[in-house]
Amino acid sequence: MADGYLENKFNEIHDKRKVVVKRISVDSLLEKNRSYRGYDPQTVVTREMLERIVEVNTKIPSAKNQQVLRFRLITRENGAADVMANIKLGGMLPELHLPFPGTEPQAFIIVCATAPETKMVDIDLGISAQSMLLKAVEMNLNGIIIGAFNKQKITELLQLPYEPLLILAIGKGNELIRLTPISEDESKAYYRKNGIHFVPKIKLNDLIF
Repeated sequence: MADGYLENKFNEIHDKRKVVVKRISVDSLLEKNRSYRGYDPQTVVTREMLERIVEVNTKIPSAKNQQVLRFRLITRENGAADVMANIKLGGMLPELHLPFPGTEPQAFIIVCATAPETKMVDIDLGISAQSMLLKAVEMNLNGIIIGAFNKQKITELLQLPYEPLLILAIGKGNELIRLTPISEDESKAYYRKNGIHFVPKIKLNDLIF
């Protein structure tokens, strides 16, 4: 028997048992991280799922490390209908009255701040919202950042102790969304054609000067 045969055979068997971990690229997450305005009503988003999404805030950067953002988790059981009644989606497509009946989001993350809104707080808002949506995509979910909402009503209905600054809707998107490259002087308004939601994005060459 050749020298090292048993050792080589053991290593070969051991290597075959290794679990292959598929890496998810940042580019892949970014491409899938689209703003969905319609969701699969059969997909239930639980509080535990929302907690996993919000947990990214324990790892991300914060301007001056102030960490003033706080989060209220809303599901079907504790106020999703109230939130839905006080938000607006698809502002550039008012004729469609989005979301279509039966495709409304059923889970939300209300992003609040314990301090007055400033440039630094807004920096944290952007980092936080993007990071949470990327986490949602990793979990095979989708979402959208909502800035058009009735702040007073949301605060009163949910009895929020802090000012709400943004709302994230979370669910399983059921729309077809495509990115389409444009020059910097073309229209940036999203639109729908043949059932597909198109999102114009400025080409790299026009972004760099």
